Amino acid sequence: MRSCAIHQPNLLPRLSTLAKLYAADIWVLLDDVQFTRRDYQHRARLAALDNPQQQQWLSVETHLPQGRATLIRDAQLAEPQRAARRLGQLPAQHYHTSPHWKLLHAALEPVAHTVTEAAGTSAVAEATTRALLNLLGWRGTILRSSDLTTSSDRSTRLADLTSAVGANTYLCGTGGMRYLDCRPFTEQQLKVRAFRPPIAAEGLWTGAAKITALWALAAYGPNCVGAAFEDLRTAI
Repeated sequence: MRSCAIHQPNLLPRLSTLAKLYAADIWVLLDDVQFTRRDYQHRARLAALDNPQQQQWLSVETHLPQGRATLIRDAQLAEPQRAARRLGQLPAQHYHTSPHWKLLHAALEPVAHTVTEAAGTSAVAEATTRALLNLLGWRGTILRSSDLTTSSDRSTRLADLTSAVGANTYLCGTGGMRYLDCRPFTEQQLKVRAFRPPIAAEGLWTGAAKITALWALAAYGPNCVGAAFEDLRTAI
């Protein structure tokens, strides 16, 4: 089985999102759809290390050259220097007391080099996700939807992307399963697997669909998170 996950670039992604990407052999970075202001493409919820219910948004100001019609790949950082400062300072403020902070800091430090005057918001979000995946030892591949030719129909497009990257299984998140039409996958002899991470009020998966994965990594450490991800991957 060669699987793919298709997901927009998220800034410091949530644990549920990171787990889905980790479970896939290929991440198709969905960068040619409309940028959404009130989503996770340019912001993340940071949770206090000792109280995950205490949260603060970390966002990077984003300029949309074509207004609301701007695609994710075309969104630009409005204030790159300020974005770089926030990406460096806010995670440190929240997690510097963690015994795992040294590892997290080392993983995130290269992200600063992607924050330039010409950088797109997508590139920075991708860099934060790639940094966390690398920290967990992910050996997958990242490809971009904008480099691939597909249908415009929503479900058919997902099937086309799965086939185009050489995968035979599409990992679909809980939200996606509500609208997905599986017929295009069946027609292309592709499988659809639902990816459902644990829902927990406490422990490692606390706020997994809401707060950045940085909280779990800081609170429990990369080894613990990686082991939990491997368990999910094996169960698929």
